[in-house]
Amino acid sequence: MRRILYPLTLILSLTIPFWVSTNADDKPVSKAPAWKSLFNGETLANWKSTQFGGEGQVEVEDDMIVMQQGSEMTGITWTGEALPKMNYEVSLQAQRIEGNDFFCGLTFEVNDDPCSLIIGGWGGGVVGISSLNGLDAANNETARYESFDRGEWYTIRLRVTELGMMAWIGDKQVVSVATKGKKISIRSEVDPSRPFGISCYATRAGLKEIKIRKLSDEESKAPLTPADDNRKPETKKKK
Repeated sequence: MRRILYPLTLILSLTIPFWVSTNADDKPVSKAPAWKSLFNGETLANWKSTQFGGEGQVEVEDDMIVMQQGSEMTGITWTGEALPKMNYEVSLQAQRIEGNDFFCGLTFEVNDDPCSLIIGGWGGGVVGISSLNGLDAANNETARYESFDRGEWYTIRLRVTELGMMAWIGDKQVVSVATKGKKISIRSEVDPSRPFGISCYATRAGLKEIKIRKLSDEESKAPLTPADDNRKPETKKKK
């Protein structure tokens, strides 16, 4: 009996791992599309200084784009190949070097409609989308207040899908808004940033690690996740 079991055990030990590994290899692996860098860290290739009128100088220093304080806005506008208009994600690092207003006004497209994500506006702390149904970032449902330290880098990430828009500062989600049925637009003074640009207001700002990627099918169809609640405990409504 032992002589019969031994060969059978040996055969199973050899065939089962092969069967398992073969089936595991057959499973499709879904990978998110790769990021495309929009800044080489050395020059303003594929970018131009945005002609707002009264803009400050734009230059590359120490692997970052420096937008000098203007009167009132300074920015950069993308001049390279066409970028995605739907189902995509943008990531960048930005810092307020000097000044007290927004250090990242990211203008982008939602299909053919322009829109902006404002970081640190209206005196230094307002975060939100401009504009929704004619209301800017300080006055619509996305408005919130965050604190920003001068000289600190903040990683900003924006996602645009058919369902809506989401944005993060670091690991904190700061925007979640459904866009169906809403009018999407920008403030008129930001129009020179189109179709894709980054600006600052009455502030000297730094930018680096600017990149974009298309979303996978799964990411494009995923439901919106809620933004983190940043209200102080005493201001929250009691249940």
